[in-house]
Formats: sequence, C-alpha cells, structure tokens
Amino acid sequence: MTNKMTPHEKIGNLLTSLSKPVRVQIIIAIGTGEVCVCHLVSMLGLRQAYISQQLMVLREKQIISSRREGKYVYYRLKKPDVLDIIREVGEIVGVSKDSLLIQGHSNCECPKCSVEEKIITTALRANGKT
Repeated sequence: MTNKMTPHEKIGNLLTSLSKPVRVQIIIAIGTGEVCVCHLVSMLGLRQAYISQQLMVLREKQIISSRREGKYVYYRLKKPDVLDIIREVGEIVGVSKDSLLIQGHSNCECPKCSVEEKIITTALRANGKT
C-alpha cells in the first residue's frame, strides 16, 4: 500500500485483499501466533502451492510478515487488527465467533508444532484425558 493512495483507496485495497475466503481462513488460522506453511496445509486441507500464493498476496499487502528458520518459513500477522476486522464483519453478517474457528487438526511436523504437540499431549496426560 503506497502513501500516494487516498484514504478511501487504502481501505478498499485492504478489503480487496481480504475478499477471498481462503485468505480470511489463513488470517484466522494464524491468529495471534505464528504458523508455518505446512501447518496451514494440514489445518486447511489445501494444496501448499495454493496457500503459498495466498500468503504472497497477504505479504505484499503487508498484512502478514514472515521469518525463516532453517527450511521452515513462519508467518504471523503484521497487522493483528485485521483479525478484529474479520470478527466485526462476521458479527455484522450474523456469523458467530465460534464458527470462525478453524476446526482442522494440524499434522504438521515442523519443529515448532512438534514441540507444541508434546506440550499439549503432556498436559492432557497430566489431566488424565488421554
């Protein structure tokens, strides 16, 4: 988004970048944390190439940022307020916050997800839930 845009163009540009449902899903899946592409593939059940295309658009629009750690690239919201916009629009159109949650289970094997899975499994075992 360039500074030469009018305020109305800047708003339209942001809303256009959110116009594809898959981009909304990606933003919700990222949430307030950080995820890798393999995590998004696993959670959303979409092809890696397609998700990467959508991530490129979101990165170009400066909605997300990325960092590389070895062979893995992790994405996070550069503008976390976009998540609030999605929730607000959902409320306007009658979508409950619960229905916005991504229900897919991540089978991601990246180092970050593997550590998180071990933490969750350990916590469940400690509470007698496995």
